[in-house]
Amino acid sequence: MINEKERIQELARQVGEQLIEKGITISACESCTGGMFTASLVGVPGMSAVFDRGLVTYSNKAKMEELGVKAETLEAYTAESPEVAGEMARGLSKKTGSRICISSTGVAGPGPLGDIPSGSMWVGMVFDVQMKVISIRTGSDDREYNREVCTRVMLSEILKILPNIN
Repeated sequence: MINEKERIQELARQVGEQLIEKGITISACESCTGGMFTASLVGVPGMSAVFDRGLVTYSNKAKMEELGVKAETLEAYTAESPEVAGEMARGLSKKTGSRICISSTGVAGPGPLGDIPSGSMWVGMVFDVQMKVISIRTGSDDREYNREVCTRVMLSEILKILPNIN
């Protein structure tokens, strides 16, 4: 039986090979995944041809300074919200010009953050001029598992859009 880490490696290989083949640039900004997504992609040989950068913007300060997330958005919705996931991806897109920019934020756990249950995470994605935010709810308190699920979803979402990008 394939485990989550092996699934991530296989998805990263598929994503990486397609990005390289099509010459599509990508950048990532991660909060709850803490660099796991970036590490999975840079494990693919040849990624330096298309991978621009990976930022771990864990603090609110980093989200504001590196990505232009608005203090008002953080105050109104918290850093663990779909609104912030979207602003993170849009800010990264403006900064890098990569064709695909992807973000992660949420509560990896263990335990909830206020009213936000553990395993509640969001992925923001900007590709060309389109924007998408994906909601993830694992219902799990397992921090590593939640980070892995979010990373897998990030890779899976990229695989879904790649056939539509030339």
